[in-house]
Amino acid sequence: MIQDLDSTLRALLEQELPNLFGESASTRVTVSFETPDDQFPPNNVSLPAVDLFLYDVRENLELRSNDWTLQRNSNGAARRQPPPVRVDCSYLVTAWAGGGAPSPAFDEHALLSAVMVVLLRHRTLPEEVLQGQLRSQRLPPPTTALQAGQLQSVGEFWQALGGKPKAALNYTVTIAVQPFAPIEAPLVIESNANIRPSTVEERAP
Repeated sequence: MIQDLDSTLRALLEQELPNLFGESASTRVTVSFETPDDQFPPNNVSLPAVDLFLYDVRENLELRSNDWTLQRNSNGAARRQPPPVRVDCSYLVTAWAGGGAPSPAFDEHALLSAVMVVLLRHRTLPEEVLQGQLRSQRLPPPTTALQAGQLQSVGEFWQALGGKPKAALNYTVTIAVQPFAPIEAPLVIESNANIRPSTVEERAP
């Protein structure tokens, strides 16, 4: 499921970034999900690059539901499905300039600005870029950008990675995860009520 979200975000950025960042064959932006530590970029990432580091995954308790869905089958049975668990996946988004850039910070800010515009355009992930299991979700996954993230201290985060602090965006996507199998049971198509007259003793006060 999370890998499908990664693929979806890569598809979204690869689709919309060229129109904003002015990509050419020599400046194609790589979309990475590697750890932005002091060893970035790894050998499999070419610069310039946008890195979406997944740093937090947790249940969204505000969207927790107890509403089951009921599907009637043609064989006379019904399938009951418990509600999915809504999960927030939070990314730290950074931009990395290409080698030899005369002003790496300027180029990184320009790239990060383009990424920001793409992410702010979509309050939900567009259906046409959804990958894998995300295509079967009942509603497109909602997103939040530029909100406070789950990191307690950004400075401590960069220190733990051994890297230098960089400008970064917080970006969260809420996906639906279904850990429970549906329950099949026969439909109740009739009911019987037994009514008997009350006796004199039962009617007496």
